[in-house]
Amino acid sequence: MVDVDEKLENLEVVKRNGKKVAWNGTKVAVAIKKGFDSITENEEFKYKETDVNKVYNAVVKTIEKKYAGEGRIKIETIQDLIEAELMKQGYDDVYQSFSDYRERRNVSRQIFFGEKKQHKFLKSIEGLGLKSAFEEDAKRENANVDGDTPMGTMLQYGSTVSKEFAKAYLMKSKFAEAHDNGDIHIHDMDFMPMGTTTCCQIDLQKLFNGGFSTGHGHLREPNDIMSYSALAAIAIQSNQNDQHGGQSIPAFDYYLAPGVLKTFKKQFKQEINDFLDYSNFNHFINMDRIAKDIDKLKSIEVDLTEFEHYAKDSEEVKRLFKLSYDKALAKTDRITYQAMEAFIHNLNTMHSRAGAQVPFSSINFGTDTSAEGRMIIRNYLLATDAGLGHGETPIFPISIFKVKEGVNYNPEDPNYDLFKLSCEVSAKRLFPNFSFIDSSFNIANYNPDDYRTEVGYMGCRTRVMSNVVDPNKAITPGRGNLSFTSINLPRLGIKHGIVSGETDLDGFFKELEEKMDLVKDQLLERFEIQCNKRIYNFPFLLGQGVWIDSERLKPTDRLRKVLKHGTLTIGFIGLAECLKALIGKHHGEDEEARKLGYKIIKFMRTKTDEYAEKYNLNFSLIATPAEGLSGRFTNLDKAIYGKIKGVTDRDYYTNSFHVPVYYNISIAKKLEIEGPYHELTNGGHISYVELDGDTAMNTEAFEKIVRMMHDNNIGYGAINHPVDRDPVCGYTGVIGDCCPGCGRREGEGVPMERIKNTSLTNLGR
Repeated sequence: MVDVDEKLENLEVVKRNGKKVAWNGTKVAVAIKKGFDSITENEEFKYKETDVNKVYNAVVKTIEKKYAGEGRIKIETIQDLIEAELMKQGYDDVYQSFSDYRERRNVSRQIFFGEKKQHKFLKSIEGLGLKSAFEEDAKRENANVDGDTPMGTMLQYGSTVSKEFAKAYLMKSKFAEAHDNGDIHIHDMDFMPMGTTTCCQIDLQKLFNGGFSTGHGHLREPNDIMSYSALAAIAIQSNQNDQHGGQSIPAFDYYLAPGVLKTFKKQFKQEINDFLDYSNFNHFINMDRIAKDIDKLKSIEVDLTEFEHYAKDSEEVKRLFKLSYDKALAKTDRITYQAMEAFIHNLNTMHSRAGAQVPFSSINFGTDTSAEGRMIIRNYLLATDAGLGHGETPIFPISIFKVKEGVNYNPEDPNYDLFKLSCEVSAKRLFPNFSFIDSSFNIANYNPDDYRTEVGYMGCRTRVMSNVVDPNKAITPGRGNLSFTSINLPRLGIKHGIVSGETDLDGFFKELEEKMDLVKDQLLERFEIQCNKRIYNFPFLLGQGVWIDSERLKPTDRLRKVLKHGTLTIGFIGLAECLKALIGKHHGEDEEARKLGYKIIKFMRTKTDEYAEKYNLNFSLIATPAEGLSGRFTNLDKAIYGKIKGVTDRDYYTNSFHVPVYYNISIAKKLEIEGPYHELTNGGHISYVELDGDTAMNTEAFEKIVRMMHDNNIGYGAINHPVDRDPVCGYTGVIGDCCPGCGRREGEGVPMERIKNTSLTNLGR
């Protein structure tokens, strides 16, 4: 661990352009770490975290001795000292790599920017062209893009250049430096020049009314369930090209239910016509009038006595009507299953963004109690249970079953059978996850007569509900997150706990407030870039009226009047490691830490509420989806402070407010501890439960865990468990050394497919 020497607090660093900046030891440590990282592909050389720390501390001591008194040091001198120390300590390969890199950077400055400008394009692009996704962080930043494929690499080239452009020309240097140093992480920075928003909950009902255009032709309003499901997938794919985040459907069952009714009407007419054509009664049956009566039906649940006047007291005709109805209902059910199957297959195979990725898609459902809505829910779950073409578990869309007392939670509720089925399917296929409308913060805006007020989550956890801009539009459809930036909590804990030698909570909260103010200003700066775009920049999201109120925009309007309904979100990671650094224990193992953890996140929520009131914008707090960020922060902090037990001694920081996965704790206790944080993180949250064994064999226990989530005020929860598959016989479940389906042993032929993914709901953006 390094000590922060007060002798360097007043030291100025002279940059190449003559500008003077304050000493920042973090940047020096990061530069040394990158030198070591550059040769990790050499199998003969393996370095430890302490190697970086040793070099860094030696360089700092030399600077203290020779330059602290002068009050000024050139950046080239710092680099010379790093090279000298690398040679002195015997890191010849690292020295050579570091020296070669300096030379290449000097050349690239002249090629790209001459003497007046300096930037990092060449450095960033080099890693993409010469390294695999395993070696290069930039290629892994979006887990939903294969950075090793040609199109994936091309996308990453554009992404990398765009990110560096954003740092150089679109943001204040203090924001870029805070990001590069690892104090904060500006998510999706590469999309800042385009002014894209993060995600959106798509109102399919609004989109389907009259049809819509994808920019390559107009699609008619759908008239059967197959068309409804096809257009739903197309809508997700098209919107993905206008946003850098995910696409979600907040009320999938409600939106697709009309397609079931339309399909049923077609089938009912056809069946009656077919039966009566081959009967002796067609002479007194007016098919045109019957067709008109069928068109007036409001549900697939039909009171056949309404059609008895056509029978003219003929029991045989009544029987034919009943037979026609039963066959039409059965066909509609079968077609609905096929439509749901096609929807799932489409979203696991169709591409967006120049073919480089599958759209990140989510759907919310479970509360439509109509016969049509129930048919959608049941068949979607059955299609998920069946899996893809070879029985694989489908990853997309990430499905979320909305749990609500009085609708599907209790045995007497109309959709309780579908809640039971959702548990059975999730126990086998990992999905659906579960959201809870009855949670105190989700029920606050709920209106039982308006499904638009039901909370909808993105699969990654993002949530939008309340609306300080217009409380009358506190709804889910048509809204989403604008952008978010995360704060490195463990670093603050290290600085005000371990480094200071004692717990300095006043200093901790003072710096946390400074970091939040910094992020707030950065989000506002990015918001202005977004607001300065026009409708034509987002032909689907805005041009087709997907975003709330966007249909009211004129071509010359700025976007502020509609984007203001989205959220500007501050995130955090590593609460557990932060607490370990501050007081030696995390919130899973100590009551004092538990109280302090809540105090920290409560402080952050209070600040975002203050920002929301001051700026009349929807500032919110999110429990950050970890993705590659947890590893990035950890690697940077390890280079600066060395390996600290319980803090930087792993390859990752714990996701948001979670109790560490390595800590042995009961499910009930974990949910009890994490529950209160859901109410604080109004921008999004999730709690995971990790299970071993075959959960499909004990769905009662699975349902019990879901109910525990409900009772602990969880907003959104997921249960992770092993999902194995034998590609030879197709058996899906927990497979040990021997497949229960065919008896084949591991190692005999094709390898078993094994999924135990704790981040499926954290996939990329």
